[in-house]
Amino acid sequence: TIWAEPRARFGAGGPFLFGAAFNGADAMYAPVVTRLLTFQPPVSAATRAYCDAVRAQPLVAAWYAGAAEEPVEWIFPGYENPQ
Repeated sequence: TIWAEPRARFGAGGPFLFGAAFNGADAMYAPVVTRLLTFQPPVSAATRAYCDAVRAQPLVAAWYAGAAEEPVEWIFPGYENPQ
């Protein structure tokens, strides 16, 4: 719901909260997106599309790539999802 209003009001020009450009609001919600992708609760199609757009954004992809290079000792089984 928290994403639906800005998407409806300002997001018509692209996949992010305020349109085509990934911005600070999207960066702020990127950790929430990671949790939704990891734990995969039921979400609306619109939420899934937003999560997919954030995950595909190059800065977020770089963040995931950096995390994938962390030492194996830091991984907690049951909490990690290498998406």
